[in-house]
Amino acid sequence: MTRIELLYEKVMLRMDMTKETGEEELQDIIRCVIEEEAKREFLSLGEKIKISRELFNAFRRLDIIQDLIEDDEITEIMVNGTENIFYEKKGKIFQTDRHFISESRLGDVIQQIVGETNRYVNETSPIVDARLKDGSRVNVVLKPVAVNGPVMTIRKFPSDAITMNQLIHMGSLTEEAAGFIVKLVKAKYNIFVSGGTGAGKTTFLNAMSDYIPKDERIITIEDNAELQIQGVANLVRLEARGPNLEGEGAVTIRDLIRSALRMRPDRIIVGEVRGEETVDMISSAMLNGHSGSMSTGHANNPTDMLRRLETMMMMGIDLPLQAIQRQIASALDIIIHLGRLRDKSRRVLRIEEVLGYSQGGIQTKALYEFREEGRGDEKIKGCIVKVSELENRDKLMEAGYQ
Repeated sequence: MTRIELLYEKVMLRMDMTKETGEEELQDIIRCVIEEEAKREFLSLGEKIKISRELFNAFRRLDIIQDLIEDDEITEIMVNGTENIFYEKKGKIFQTDRHFISESRLGDVIQQIVGETNRYVNETSPIVDARLKDGSRVNVVLKPVAVNGPVMTIRKFPSDAITMNQLIHMGSLTEEAAGFIVKLVKAKYNIFVSGGTGAGKTTFLNAMSDYIPKDERIITIEDNAELQIQGVANLVRLEARGPNLEGEGAVTIRDLIRSALRMRPDRIIVGEVRGEETVDMISSAMLNGHSGSMSTGHANNPTDMLRRLETMMMMGIDLPLQAIQRQIASALDIIIHLGRLRDKSRRVLRIEEVLGYSQGGIQTKALYEFREEGRGDEKIKGCIVKVSELENRDKLMEAGYQ
């Protein structure tokens, strides 16, 4: 048993389990236990402070992962059972030497996180998505599905949303490409952001939303509320809800899109489409006068994203493939594809215009694409360059751009 585990047990023995222990009382108990330990074995002031913090986090916060959550440079936390805890920092994966004192303690932390978003997870329903108070995305998988113990993955987001200027500074895209995207957003082009896991789709959607005119009514729809749209007074945020223990009361993304259409939105932003809700996003929102709508999806490239959209629409509506392709081609204006390069940097790799339906499929044209120029200091050199002109300029002209 480690020192922390031993002191944790001593604090537990001193707590009155018949009533709730306040924070000040808990801190007093921890202080007494640490002072007793210091008499038995010398502890420096720094060690006392560190142990006190760890014990307090174990009882009142998220235990050993609290420090990882508070570290702004950490972007992902991966808990694989009680022993193996990893985190991503500056694009690299590290393993921490700390571990949960027991599986039940890890279970308590999971239930604390899930409970705060009014969701539940147990052996009967072992998978759940939730979020932390700061908007960080949480996925939990329990036994028996997770063979090596409870698995929890936390995708962190910056406390302040990353701006387009910051993305330019980080090298994700050029000023020219960013200026072009800003014009598209202001002119109410329907934009879809595609990319793989961890490519930065939500971050990029946030950055684009900064340029939506502040007098518009925006409705955001997400599985877990993560978007950080700033400065818009007429903003409605909707979050999906899973079923209760009786299997009832679920509110799906599709339900929320249908409801949003009755709320007089200027734009609808769907955090991510994964299934049949794509029908309502494409057919009802984008094709029903709500220009400027935006969403994201998982794909390896823009062509794959279009194929996925076709498949997801076929899950929710009984129409021939040609009819579905025509709807997608009419609804979407622009696809922005993001990716992570070999050096783990996140870049805008391609901006494509959707030209329409012809020759038995959806036709697109690359407007910008990433060109690699070599490597230096273990970083990939290159930038996104313009390769052709936008053809559909009607919305730009209507917005006053020449």
